[in-house]
Amino acid sequence: MAIGLRTPINDCILLVRHGETEWNLQRRNQGRFDSALTERGMTQAHATGRLIGSLPKAATARIVVSTLGRAQRTAEIIRTHIEPVPELVIDKRLRELSIGSWDGLTYDEIAVCCPGVFDGDNGPEWCFRSPDGERYESFAARIGEWLSEAFDAPYVVAVTHGIVSRILRGLYAGLPRGVAMTLPVPQNKIFRLSKGAIEEIVVPPAAGLAAALDRND
Repeated sequence: MAIGLRTPINDCILLVRHGETEWNLQRRNQGRFDSALTERGMTQAHATGRLIGSLPKAATARIVVSTLGRAQRTAEIIRTHIEPVPELVIDKRLRELSIGSWDGLTYDEIAVCCPGVFDGDNGPEWCFRSPDGERYESFAARIGEWLSEAFDAPYVVAVTHGIVSRILRGLYAGLPRGVAMTLPVPQNKIFRLSKGAIEEIVVPPAAGLAAALDRND
């Protein structure tokens, strides 16, 4: 594990991206703006909740969620599948990167206003080059601060966003930021951070799926 942690009482975080939204379908960057979950997005959240709820440690889970509505709606759906219904903690450190005046724009619109922003070896890091958005250093600092505390909770399910997920996994694995920004951010998978490793788990669409996550839980 690359980031320094205190002696943990838990070594497992389940990292979940919010379900599909209307703006995801439009390839529109949400940033600090928001958009409603699609029907598919709600289905993804229910499937994720059923899987997490079937785990042996689900009863001790604490859900930590971004301040943004799309993540909170996803978390609210997930927690309906867990007994007893877990605590839900809102943490602003898990909110998505703000790309300033580019928030709300499609990729095509950004390319028109800022030609070449997606080009070259630094293309994956385009979102840190907004003239008035968050910079990598401050963004990674808040994500790293959250991660350094997260393993002090009994069992954490973090419901967050695409760029947060990339940088969080990058910090955990000690990846260069350019590599971290190329990591996949699917909405039908869970990333399990445990014992210094990251496991990608597909969320099947049916109930009764504990076997997919029951190793070393």
